[in-house]
Amino acid sequence: MLKNKVILIVLFQIICATVYSQAAPVRMGVVGLTHTHVHWIFNSDFHPEFDIVGIVEPNKDLAQRYADQYAFSMDLVYNTLEEMIAAKQPTAVTAFGTIYDHLKIVEVCAPAGIHVMVEKPLAVSLQHAKKMKQLADKHGIHLLTNYETTWYPTNHKAFELIQQDTLIGDIRKIIVRDGHRGPKKIGVDDEFLVWLTDPVLNGGGAITDFGCYGANLLTWIMEGKKPNSVTAVTAQQQAANNPKVDDEAIIILTYDNAVAILQASWNWPIGRKDMEIYGLKGAIYADNRHDLRVRIARGYDEFTEEQMTLAERESPYHDPFVYFAAVINGTVSADPYDLSSLENNMVVMEILDAAIKSARLNKAVKLK
Repeated sequence: MLKNKVILIVLFQIICATVYSQAAPVRMGVVGLTHTHVHWIFNSDFHPEFDIVGIVEPNKDLAQRYADQYAFSMDLVYNTLEEMIAAKQPTAVTAFGTIYDHLKIVEVCAPAGIHVMVEKPLAVSLQHAKKMKQLADKHGIHLLTNYETTWYPTNHKAFELIQQDTLIGDIRKIIVRDGHRGPKKIGVDDEFLVWLTDPVLNGGGAITDFGCYGANLLTWIMEGKKPNSVTAVTAQQQAANNPKVDDEAIIILTYDNAVAILQASWNWPIGRKDMEIYGLKGAIYADNRHDLRVRIARGYDEFTEEQMTLAERESPYHDPFVYFAAVINGTVSADPYDLSSLENNMVVMEILDAAIKSARLNKAVKLK
């Protein structure tokens, strides 16, 4: 009898420890609905790691459209970030408005100790990014940047493989290609199109919209090392659709023993987000989210090839908002130059700033 009682007490203690060790859902606010990547967080809201407690969107017709689609109450919707914070006291916010808005969001949230995740890129300019970092550091908040390619199993498998020095050998060249036919051609919503093609609100055209992906991946692969120089060429091939911004950008980065080519375009006939990594012995092709190939050289132009189809990554590394909640709760700790990290994305902003200058001046720009 005593033995059974002891067993019951131990089981009760285990159950209590398990319950209390589970962190409460992070109270998350959504700031803006004009960036259509916002569908991502609404489609992720079945996860128990976070709750959407408030939404900021002054355009009530737009908010109603999302409310109808995702069955949330318009009582959740506020005109300003300050109103939402006062009413809902979120622990964190995710930004889905213009890139220009990112600085203002951090200016409001950081002093209140509210963590922030923005959609890529981090900021509209290097100047804005520096102010955001100062605020994040001063007030001790997490400031993360979300890229679709951060969650690709192929990119992480490629990163894992290049750590094996004997597989493809030392890296000598990386090519990253990102983009689609252009915002208007793929039919983005009007409220998204109006600022995505604005040089002030978006910071540029394809050079910022898609150049940031490759800069982010390169900074991660190079473990935070900045390129020695940045050379960029931009063009406008769809003047009628993108009258104020570039829609084609090629960015060349030089490192001590390697080069990288970023091809950011709103003129691809087929949308793409892929990467090629070339070493002295072979190459890795991350063709899309799930398909990866490894080629090992044999002779002059022969090779052996291994093909992989990869499953989604395990939680919390499969979803940006689950990951954000895990970082806030301390259940995961990001390395300094991880894809979402502030350190990585400050380098991204330096690369983009140099690329824009290079294209304007028609010459290479050296990074300090």
